[in-house]
Amino acid sequence: MTKSETYIHNIRQLNNDGLQQLFSQIQAKDTPGWADGKALEYLILRQFELEGAEVVYPFSVLGRGEYNEVIEQIDGMVYLDNITCLVECKDQIQKVDFVPLAKMRNQLLRRPASTIGSVFTTSTFTDAAGTLAAYTGQQVILLWEKTEIEYVMQNNCICDSLKKKYRYFNEHCVPDLNTKWH
Repeated sequence: MTKSETYIHNIRQLNNDGLQQLFSQIQAKDTPGWADGKALEYLILRQFELEGAEVVYPFSVLGRGEYNEVIEQIDGMVYLDNITCLVECKDQIQKVDFVPLAKMRNQLLRRPASTIGSVFTTSTFTDAAGTLAAYTGQQVILLWEKTEIEYVMQNNCICDSLKKKYRYFNEHCVPDLNTKWH
């Protein structure tokens, strides 16, 4: 089995309680058997999967041509009703700056206009990241911070929260609505 297949197998063994325990381990920076940042990627996708969304676990996009070089590393995709969402996860202590959002914007530019992005972090976002997410034009990028991840996992509502965040963004151009409070 490849490392990715092992991760998928292991995460699919976890139910909601197991995911909450894994999230506690992620926050404590104690995730044996997981490469840095991988536990969060698979946890987020598994939460969507448990709630009925179709997910694609992390994958690479190959370029065209003779060597088929990797041109993108994607943390995951979520298909929920009529929403297609590209997922990026950042398991870090420091605030997430605008760089991952700029990368996400470029990834979204290569996909149908209806595809949106979501960036999840175990910390928070800088003001610059929030500003960029609010002004990305046709490339919708929703922001998810630690407190909201905790909330959606405890309440099994990540799918409903994605719909709510997307609708709120469409109406108010706010990418970081915390559904815990709304």
